[in-house]
Amino acid sequence: MNDMLRESPYPMLAVEDALATVLAHVRHLPLEQVDALRAEGRILADDLVAPEDLPDLPKAAMDGYALRSSDGLIPRRVVAELTAGVNPTLLVGPGEASRIMTGTPMPAGADAMIPVEQTRETEGMLVIERVVRPGEHVHSVGQDLSRGALVLARGTRLTPADVGIMATLGITQVAVFRRPRVAVLATGDEVYEPSAPRPVGAVRDSNRYALLAAVREAGGVAISLGIARDDRETQRRAILEGIAQADVLLTSGGVSMGTRDLIKPILAELGTIHFGRIKFKPGKPTTFASVGDTLVFGLPGYPVSSLVAFEIIVRPALRALQGDPQPLRPRVLARVETDIRPSSDRPEYQRVRLSWRGSELWATSTGNQGSSRLLSLHGANGLLIVPPGLQIYPAGSSLEVLVTGEIFNQNIG
Repeated sequence: MNDMLRESPYPMLAVEDALATVLAHVRHLPLEQVDALRAEGRILADDLVAPEDLPDLPKAAMDGYALRSSDGLIPRRVVAELTAGVNPTLLVGPGEASRIMTGTPMPAGADAMIPVEQTRETEGMLVIERVVRPGEHVHSVGQDLSRGALVLARGTRLTPADVGIMATLGITQVAVFRRPRVAVLATGDEVYEPSAPRPVGAVRDSNRYALLAAVREAGGVAISLGIARDDRETQRRAILEGIAQADVLLTSGGVSMGTRDLIKPILAELGTIHFGRIKFKPGKPTTFASVGDTLVFGLPGYPVSSLVAFEIIVRPALRALQGDPQPLRPRVLARVETDIRPSSDRPEYQRVRLSWRGSELWATSTGNQGSSRLLSLHGANGLLIVPPGLQIYPAGSSLEVLVTGEIFNQNIG
């Protein structure tokens, strides 16, 4: 029995192969129409083209005077004042000008404008200090966008600026990929709700709440399934409940090789296990399976292992499900602050703080890298990828880092 427990029947893949396996099983979720003015963070499902010219009329680019450029330097009689939001019926004739405010449609007859600070107006007569060129300080029709032009391409992750563009064009509904519904289940007799009395030796359920938050950050709709005790039928029912209501199911704990690690046998019974281990640290027992159309990730019970495995394996799947054409986090090279001792047999993802020092990017360890120490993730904005081996990487060495957060200049961050 002990020999059987030591030999896992499930394949162990390199990180790259595990990620490729996961993404090969991802299909874009169905489209849905949503309020375009509240669609920030969503992924466009169709190309968006301009339904009209922007601007739709020639408009003043700043406060000043609309006039005929052909009049040269002659004084002009000021015949009107035009303000934004009004389409003028005025005709500016020879020797005439009109006060005009920024964004106001140009009056007929006027082909240019001059900023107010380059003029003098006395008793209704305008004197200009220089000759004005045709079209000067005038936004022409379609200058920003022409009707039918591509505004935002399919696969764009909408930003606040994109919402503003859609509002400007009068686009109030937009097709996006549906957000993945992600159910999260914690397992273990020793796991208790943070608000519940904690027996001696028990732990509070940090994994589920951290994973629910990570799902939301990745754009998913998070569903909590609570805690399932170490009983096969209890966990099986909870897994089936998650599969029934979610596109993705995440379990925490129960994926190692002990007698109470029940997740893998249950998944093998219900569906197909594609891999049961990943050759990396932390998070070796991470499991990926599919049950019908639901993708299932069995994540380790240690808090750091669970979140690192989520970042490396699960998050890209969630981003790809909602149509993100670039689901992977960026990678950069950074110099290490201190000597780095690698694991002898597998790559390790160490938690670091990235910061700029002049033109160089540096990675500083967050301290003890133990799999149970959640504080190693506090303040981390990168995962330092340390290749396996026996050779220490001395301080100043350059290693690859997976960027997980915003990078600041050291003197302000």
